[in-house]
Order: sequence, then structure tokens, then C-alpha cells
Amino acid sequence: MQKLERGGQREMGIVSQEAITQLKALMDQVDEPLKATFQNIHQGYQTDTLVRFLKAREWNAAKAHKMLMECLQWRVQNEIDNILAKPIVPTDLYRGVRDSQLIGMSGYSREGLPVFGIGVGSSTFDKASVNYYVQSHIQINEYRDTVILPSASKKHGRPVTTCVKVLDMTGLKLSALSQIKLMTIISTIDDLNYPEKTDTYYIVNVPYIFSACWKVVKPLLQERTRKKVKVLSGCGRDELLKIMDIESLPHFCRQERSGSSHHSENYNCFSLDHPFHQQLYNYIKQKSASQEPVAPIKQGSFHVDLPEPAPQGTEIAKTIESEFHKFVNGNGLSKSLDDH
Repeated sequence: MQKLERGGQREMGIVSQEAITQLKALMDQVDEPLKATFQNIHQGYQTDTLVRFLKAREWNAAKAHKMLMECLQWRVQNEIDNILAKPIVPTDLYRGVRDSQLIGMSGYSREGLPVFGIGVGSSTFDKASVNYYVQSHIQINEYRDTVILPSASKKHGRPVTTCVKVLDMTGLKLSALSQIKLMTIISTIDDLNYPEKTDTYYIVNVPYIFSACWKVVKPLLQERTRKKVKVLSGCGRDELLKIMDIESLPHFCRQERSGSSHHSENYNCFSLDHPFHQQLYNYIKQKSASQEPVAPIKQGSFHVDLPEPAPQGTEIAKTIESEFHKFVNGNGLSKSLDDH
């Protein structure tokens, strides 16, 4: 059996190398302005980028090429290369976005991967329009890909092209149903334009209602996504400390030790006052000032074409909705769900 597996891996190596060569040959033919935005995506690590798109299309070079070309066209049409020069102003509005779209970077894993905390359960998305939330999400992606990852790669002397995400389900309740559409839009943007950027998703502080949904959503996920998701018990502290130091642990994973609550306020990676968000916001303001030294920054969101959610994403959203309703009606749920 082992021999077969090793043979399979070897064969996969040949297949993947061929696919990389094919896709590279296709991408070498790309002209401006797509060429410039492609360089902005790969940041000098072209092969790693080709591999990400190939993985997302099961190593089919033609499909990966189509996906990558559509991504480049989306970037050019929506001026994504310039989005880090478009601050969300005034600051109070941006603070509102940060207080209701809970995401932040808490540090790095021991392997050098950036660690992002996401407050799935407590994000309300009710302080701004959809466009601001999409703009903010893409800006964090672009800052990660053009500033944080290249800097980590330089520090470690090897390509660091992915991150770790820790999803906090604290506060997850029925009102989350109203946010499913926006969250599906954001995840579709990621799937189509930032594929395979997350190494592992750790899910923590899981309430009963999530356990119920997870059991039915899990089979709908693609196998490569399913393999990346790890549901941890409690706040996940002990498991996460195996791959990162305590300084990099998101604040919502620190709650199991007494005396850590006052610590949490200082290290709340969602807050606009956290060093990550301060650096990001200052970076965006500086980029904006260098581009338009005379004209004042205008208030208004940066409109990005919103994608049609993929059929799979729509199916998952519908399944979650139906499970939430079942949960409320109290039918069809067994106590054993808590164990999953």
C-alpha cells in the first residue's frame, strides 16, 4: 500500500510540474496592463502563484489559466492595484467598519505565517454600506500580499505566501442570517481572486448552533478546503500554542487563564487602535497623499464589481439558513451534535 502511495505522489509530482510549465507558458504571453497586475500578484514568486491557481482548479492548466486571466481582468477593471491608496474616511467611519467587521492580524506562527483573527460570531456589518466592507476586506488582502508576506519571505529567506486564520464563533446567533449574503460575496471574492492563501482555518469558541451547521456544511465543502479546517475545543489556546507563541495568539484565544482579561483589551487585534490596523491605515493614508498631494481625500467608498456567488457558495448559504431555522424550531437536532 505504501509503495502505491509513494508512486501516486511521484506521479502527482510529474502531473503538477507539467501543469506549472503549461500555465507558465500561457502566462508568458500576457500583455499590459494584465502583465503589470500579474507581477503585483506574484511579488517575484511566480511559480508559487501559478501553483495556487492550479490547486484551485485541480491542476488543470487550461482552467487555472482561465481563472487567473479573469482575476487579472477583475483587478484591472476595478483598479485593485490602486486600492491601497483609497482610504475609508473620515476615521470615525473607518472605526465603525473595524468595530463591525472583526478581523485583524495578531502575529505570526512559528513557521513565519501571518496569523489573522476573524470575529465571525460577533461581526455585525451594520455600520457602513456593503461597498465599504468589501473595500476594507480587499485592502487587508492586498496589504497582506504586497507588504506583510513579502516582508516575511525576506525575513525567512524563503517564500511565505499563505496565512493562518483563527475564526472566533463567540456570539454567533440567528441575526447572523442577515449577513450571509455579504459574507458569501466576500468569500467568493477570495475564492476567485485570492485562492489558496490560507494554510489552515482554526475554528474556536464554538457554540451549539455552529456544531449543528458544521455537521451538514462539512460534506458540501471541497475536499481541499475541508482538510484545512480544524474545529478546536474551547478557545483553542492549548492547540494553537503548539504552532505559535502566546504573543501571537489572538485575544479571544487567551481567556482560559485568570488574569488574561485585562491583557485582552491591549491586544484586541480587531480594534483600530491595534498596531496592525494603525500601520495599515497609516500606510493607506501615506499612499493616498503621495498620489494626490493637492486634492483633499474625498469621502465615498471605492466601488468594486461584486461577483455572483458560486453555486456551491449559494448552496452552503441556503443549508446554513435552513439549519438555523431548524435550530429555532427545535426539530431534527440531536444532542450528539455537540460532540462534532
